Amino acid sequence: MNDALKDPMVLRSIIMDHYEYPRNHTLSDDATYLQKHMASESCIDDIHVQTLIEDGKIKDIRFDGVACTISTASTSIMSELLQGKTIAQANHIIEEYFAMVDQKEYDEELLQEAIAFQNVGKQANRIKCATIGWKAMKEMLEESEDKQ
Repeated sequence: MNDALKDPMVLRSIIMDHYEYPRNHTLSDDATYLQKHMASESCIDDIHVQTLIEDGKIKDIRFDGVACTISTASTSIMSELLQGKTIAQANHIIEEYFAMVDQKEYDEELLQEAIAFQNVGKQANRIKCATIGWKAMKEMLEESEDKQ
């Protein structure tokens, strides 16, 4: 792994960049997008996540709503990381992300900027924030596979 990505200040700057300038942070009116609404009972997080899946590939991911720093940044990173991936690739990346959050072994290269959340598993109250968008995406991928 890139040594810079072991520096807590670099990881913090990745999180703050995605919080202040979230990627894919507008919803689509296109009815072909799958959509999930996710809300947390323990935080302000209340977001909608959308994805457009065509021919087994993720063409687009969008999200919007009210969310804390961790939730916004992790969903923003996820939206960039999974776009263009096949459903199988995306499911594998999501599994690796959850392994990291659970403090298990994971593929750092595969997760790219998402490793900024490598220590979130040490803060139980932040796990929901760091996984809310990822759980929405996982559910939509399952829904998409069920339709196949």
